[in-house]
Amino acid sequence: MLNRLPSSISALLDSRADGHSLPAGLYIREDVFEADIDVFFHKHWICVGLDCDVPEPGDAIVVDIGKTSLILLRDDDGEIRVLHNVCRHRGSRLLNPGKTIVSKLVCPYHTWTYELTGELSYAPHMGKDFEKDCHSLKPVGFKSIGGLIYVCLSDNPPEDIAGLEQAMVERLAPYDIRNAKIAHQTDVIEDGNWKLTMENNRECYHCSANHPELCVSFVDLDFGFDPEALSPEDREQAEEHFRLYEERTQAWEADGFPSAAIEQLADCATNFRTQRLIIAGAGESQTHDATAASSKLLGQMTRKDLGDIHLWGHNSWNHFMGDHAVVAIVIPLSAGKTLVRTKWLVHKDAVEGVDYDFDKLTDVWVATTDQDADLVARSHAGALDPAYQPGPYSRFSETNLDKFATWYIDRMRAHGY
Repeated sequence: MLNRLPSSISALLDSRADGHSLPAGLYIREDVFEADIDVFFHKHWICVGLDCDVPEPGDAIVVDIGKTSLILLRDDDGEIRVLHNVCRHRGSRLLNPGKTIVSKLVCPYHTWTYELTGELSYAPHMGKDFEKDCHSLKPVGFKSIGGLIYVCLSDNPPEDIAGLEQAMVERLAPYDIRNAKIAHQTDVIEDGNWKLTMENNRECYHCSANHPELCVSFVDLDFGFDPEALSPEDREQAEEHFRLYEERTQAWEADGFPSAAIEQLADCATNFRTQRLIIAGAGESQTHDATAASSKLLGQMTRKDLGDIHLWGHNSWNHFMGDHAVVAIVIPLSAGKTLVRTKWLVHKDAVEGVDYDFDKLTDVWVATTDQDADLVARSHAGALDPAYQPGPYSRFSETNLDKFATWYIDRMRAHGY
């Protein structure tokens, strides 16, 4: 692999200074983008969707990752399947991007027909001796973790997905995400590199200046601050907040709701962090007044005071609250274009206008996602500028960015770059 790669990628990785952002080339170059797709979106576990994306037999969605196209569907027995969207005849795409309902998978080119399990059932004009059993659609390895669908396109998927699975199956069980309903979905294309998208999400240094809607319910102190930069009154407030955190976490866990932070951010393949976060203000949900948007709570939830189960991976972030959940999936499109697909989940029986208010459910994260898209575009434009040079991360509020950049470098090197 090393012989076919530009040596300058390795040089870029070597030039990254500890505690600093990445060299510009790692954000803006197309050859680095292709390497990123190879390493982080083909050889690592990535989140691509949800069980409830395909609630009924015959429901299917297509998700494209680089040049790879995947079909996520539910078969006639109600089982989730993930299949390559490539006909075994001459390679035609079977389904177009987006959602659809199918009884069988029929290639539009020559009508080769597959069952929803992937088996080839009809191949006209191929002769009696043609072995249909040898031409089933290629399956994709996947895991449904608490209702989140993770896939890995490698023949040797990282085994440390077990850490994520162990943490989240228990934490997500009361929310019953598998049987939730998608109330809304947006696709926002950011004018920036996927790593800038993820970095932006991993800090709240920028929140007070850019996210007035989110800051009603989100506590930016949770992601670090410089105590010497605070007034005595603000420092006392911060100290009280963390005293409350300790009390709440102990109380939540005593009631059977795992809450403490779990991090797998270094010396690993599967990168994730989870914690039950306090919701500010009214304390119920990430809405414009921090009260619940839906009166019908998710799954088996009976309480609105259980905060926000926060989960991030290297291509997703998630917030699970008593009344609804927000799931964001990041898919790189090019070195300078990134798709952020956001889904809002409610109880499967919740009725819009009766059980939940649509605007209240969605307005905070619609605004936040648009604001973040502008910030990412500004960051990418700066990385393109000849004047750009990597700057220092805050040791108080950007430690997770430093960990992410270090993990990125380590994983690239682990795969021969």
